[in-house]
Amino acid sequence: MKRKAREVVYVCSPYAGVIDKNVSNARKYSRFVLTKRKIPLTPHLLYPQFMDDTNPNERKVAFSINKVLLGKCEELWVFGRNITAGMRLEINLARGRGLLLRWFDENLQEVQAQ
Repeated sequence: MKRKAREVVYVCSPYAGVIDKNVSNARKYSRFVLTKRKIPLTPHLLYPQFMDDTNPNERKVAFSINKVLLGKCEELWVFGRNITAGMRLEINLARGRGLLLRWFDENLQEVQAQ
């Protein structure tokens, strides 16, 4: 019997600001998605390893990559109450594509959409 493939969930959470804290939170959020038997896709844990988020040109390239990655996902999960400009772009793109959006606070409790 063939198992159904796990769904891919785009993890949408802040990166800019207090980067160390936000990266730690993104790891926690990704782990949470994994515990729900989904595949977390968290670009802001990968691309800042070799791209400069403060460089406008590289940020533009990163967003174009994120658009492609978002196209591979079934859902977008938003974490935290602070919605950054980059997160807003991802949320709007996901809505435009008809993806399921779920919202969680910093304590991983599901909340109403903002």
